[in-house]
Amino acid sequence: MDDGKWREERAKRLAKAVEALSGGRIAGEYAERLARTIIRYAEGYKKEAEGSINRLAGKLASVFKEDTKRVREEVWGVVERVLSGEDPYVYCLTRDCADDKLVRKFVETALELMMLDKVLRGEFDRKKALLIFGQMYATAVAGDGTVGPDMVKLTVGGKQGGGAALLRLATLHLLSQLLPKELKFDTRIYVGEGRYYHIAVSRENAARFMRLLAVTAPSAGGEYLSEKFNEFVKETQVEVRLDKNSIRLTKSGVVADLTISVAGIAVKYNVNLNERAIQLRFRSTDRSRVELAALLLKQAGVNVEVKKVSDKDEWYVRATTHKLVAGCKELRDALAEFVREAIARGRVGEKKAERWLEELERGRVLMEGWPEYLVRLSSSGALELRYETTNPNNIRQRAQRLKEMGLVEGKHFSVKMPEGGEAGYVSILKEGLAHAAWLSVHGSKTQRELAASFVEHILQRAKEEGEDVRKKAEEIVREGKARGSLTLKGFEERVEVGGREYDVKVIDGGAVKEKQDGKTLLRIWITAEVDGVTREYKITYSRSGADNAAVGYANASANAPGGREADAERFSALVKALTDEEPGVYRMKDGKIIMKCFRKHLDGFKRYVELADAIEEWLEGTDR
Repeated sequence: MDDGKWREERAKRLAKAVEALSGGRIAGEYAERLARTIIRYAEGYKKEAEGSINRLAGKLASVFKEDTKRVREEVWGVVERVLSGEDPYVYCLTRDCADDKLVRKFVETALELMMLDKVLRGEFDRKKALLIFGQMYATAVAGDGTVGPDMVKLTVGGKQGGGAALLRLATLHLLSQLLPKELKFDTRIYVGEGRYYHIAVSRENAARFMRLLAVTAPSAGGEYLSEKFNEFVKETQVEVRLDKNSIRLTKSGVVADLTISVAGIAVKYNVNLNERAIQLRFRSTDRSRVELAALLLKQAGVNVEVKKVSDKDEWYVRATTHKLVAGCKELRDALAEFVREAIARGRVGEKKAERWLEELERGRVLMEGWPEYLVRLSSSGALELRYETTNPNNIRQRAQRLKEMGLVEGKHFSVKMPEGGEAGYVSILKEGLAHAAWLSVHGSKTQRELAASFVEHILQRAKEEGEDVRKKAEEIVREGKARGSLTLKGFEERVEVGGREYDVKVIDGGAVKEKQDGKTLLRIWITAEVDGVTREYKITYSRSGADNAAVGYANASANAPGGREADAERFSALVKALTDEEPGVYRMKDGKIIMKCFRKHLDGFKRYVELADAIEEWLEGTDR
């Protein structure tokens, strides 16, 4: 039910309870009125509710033809019994135990308990259940828990906290029964101050429990949503082993078996050297096994998604060279060993193999932790950056990572959650890549590190997609890093316009937003000396046209030295010196000369600290 329907239902059920508690004396519309008033009282509107209860008691006294004081005492006796909590059902109708925050304490844990009970009865896949449980528990600990060197603790509090804590304890005890002897653990519950309860796994028990969380925490978001898991997840050794005896030549290329294991959980993959790339793959009709294969690859630093084989009840994960070289050192070393062995056996050409070895040796240390973004040019020539997946948790994780980096959703990137089996996406806008480049130079220490790795990843992906894509990405990154890095005051440069050179010296400048005729304008003013002539130049930007383009206008002054033509040339020299681009110059029939600046000039002006903030705010405020 939605909140409104549930509120009505609570009142109806509580009215029946009121009728029962009053021995049937308060019934019908009077029971309903009292029930609604009691709910208001429980919600904190005590003074208002007290008045309503007293008025209702007076009305009942009139109906009963009895003493008002005695009836009032009777009504308040019912109210006190309802609010006392002696009947949990009535208490929950009054206090609304169906509140979302409270329900979540029970629903998630109840689902875990049902799932684990099914495993115990052989009705659900054990490995899949352990992974799901680990993901859910890791998420709970990330939000309300503590992780230490020898302890994992979850805190449960609030209304009905004791019941929720006991349910958690039951799931952990059942989980332990499903684990092999070497991973079984004991759990304790401690009562804290107030209504808080602490569920703790400590010492050697914690070490065993952490082995499960080490595999599942990153996939549940622990890697990005909380620092709590990072240390022990990093300490968990990822083991990668190449079976040299399995190396064989097939129609598809040179093939070998490669095993990745974490905390004793292992999966054997097929790795292939073919004409185009190194390819690692795992395929099975058991989807839970494929999901485990994807998890272990993520632990090894390779981001993959589980996909279904067309028209078959079969699933697979696959990673090729550009993903594999982003993996951990152990994985890259094992793949390099395979390539060298293939060379020694004459199974692969040395030129191609050397390229693979060079990529594996260099790795992509800076890019670890970023998924593979789709990088391409649209039909209009704009740069598109997008990460797509059908997994909503992965979408949330990527969006959270971008926020930690300093990007703002809606301004720098957009998010669409998966629906109806269709993939969702995180799309980085041009402004997002430019701002990430700026953060890589000017952000906080954490922002600089995250932004630098992200920008490096995008540039590498752009390079792989071709020369045009590379140039576009590099242009945006270059422009982003330059924002606010220069100052107008003291700027000097010699530029050529119309075959003649001009000396440009900027004295001062600024930008402000102004309202005019319902529009928000951006006025840029720059005081400069151009070829010995000092004057203040003004450019007024507005949005226009169906595409909401940013266009700026300036007028040449007839009173300037040399007249309009000379003033227009000096203005062009100033704009080119500051933005590297000449403005458009248009001569009207009446003798006026209009200079026109575009978005590319505005991007150039953003390099100057005196103009950057105002330009950014104006662009954001006038963007459709």
